[in-house]
Amino acid sequence: MKVISVKFKESGRSYYFDPRDLAIRDGDYVIVETARGVECGEVVRGIHDIPSGSFPREIKPVVRMADGIDIRRMRQNRADEKTAFDLCEKRIAAHKLEMKLVDAEYTLDRNKLVFYFTADNRVDFRELVKDLASQFHTRIELRQIGVRDESKMLGGLGVCGQPFCCSRFLKNFQPVSIKMAKEQGLSLNPAKISGACGRLMCCLAYEQKSYEYLNSITPQPGSVVRTPDGEGTVLEVNVVAGTLKVRSNVESLAPKIYSRSECVYLRGGRRAPVAPDPDPE
Repeated sequence: MKVISVKFKESGRSYYFDPRDLAIRDGDYVIVETARGVECGEVVRGIHDIPSGSFPREIKPVVRMADGIDIRRMRQNRADEKTAFDLCEKRIAAHKLEMKLVDAEYTLDRNKLVFYFTADNRVDFRELVKDLASQFHTRIELRQIGVRDESKMLGGLGVCGQPFCCSRFLKNFQPVSIKMAKEQGLSLNPAKISGACGRLMCCLAYEQKSYEYLNSITPQPGSVVRTPDGEGTVLEVNVVAGTLKVRSNVESLAPKIYSRSECVYLRGGRRAPVAPDPDPE
């Protein structure tokens, strides 16, 4: 089916919409209906095809092309959102609420102002909503989000030097566990395997299946293997490079590094069941 990709904030993710019979190109602005209400967004990718049924939710159609008035209103809303954010932070402090404000968003028609926040516990913000409604004279909505969602909304640079994956292309957060870090031979120091959000880095999941396969075919430290120089005990392994450091049972020989293909597993050590050969494709 044919869709366009629309983005509502520079650092935000893009969403699919049905272009209908409109001639829409990259850089155009369109009016669409979202869960927040009517919005004006920029087309970051023009009409293109995606497999039918590949998207779980119904793809809504574009309402119409945006005109100059819509674009000016959108830009004015973005400027006013900064003022709304600052005022809301002051009101949160005045009400002594344990919450951290993340972002503020107006709908295009300004019928609703949404504030996003994080908090360690449930927050009773009913009085805050009344206070804000009297200040902005519009419908106020407060939404609590997680710390990962906060990083996704705000963006930033990861330890790799690249913009956050969640801000660039991740549509949904994948489950990540400490077991992945162990199997990939990474330091279990939380500071080294956690992202800016304080949770385990999403990228730990990217190569997990490859590490599971490589670990399953690689003799682990403590294993006894047969090498071209005789039997020996595995001291260290590098599953990515496919090398093993082996101490020969012949005492006069120093430990030597062999490729995985040169070694035959005999016994001992930790060894997972042999995984099936990877798909040749």
